Amino acid sequence: MTNKTKKHLNIINDIEKSFINHKIPNVKIGDTIKIKRIIQEGNRERTQVSKGVIISKKNFGLNTTITVRKIIHNIGVERIYLINSPKIINIEITRKSKVRKSKLYYLRNKSGKESRLKQRFN
Repeated sequence: MTNKTKKHLNIINDIEKSFINHKIPNVKIGDTIKIKRIIQEGNRERTQVSKGVIISKKNFGLNTTITVRKIIHNIGVERIYLINSPKIINIEITRKSKVRKSKLYYLRNKSGKESRLKQRFN
């Protein structure tokens, strides 16, 4: 890398640091979380709370995303959230689970008691 490209990367990193949301806790894969976010419907805004298990996480600095899975009326629903989005008010960790994989995609094939994860106490 040339000196000029290093300088540009440093400028980009400095700008991204100002947009990172520091109120968000350090979430891990397997955690059950509640996400409170702002939904815009026409002219008005309201807050919506979603609850689910984090099945994957992608770390790209400002573009860090998590995939949250929940079951609604016996149908699995997955949603990808941008952690540093200004629409997210807060994230609350309700339960931590002990997992050995970085992606929990195998939960898609499990249902009921099979899909439970062992709880972590720390």
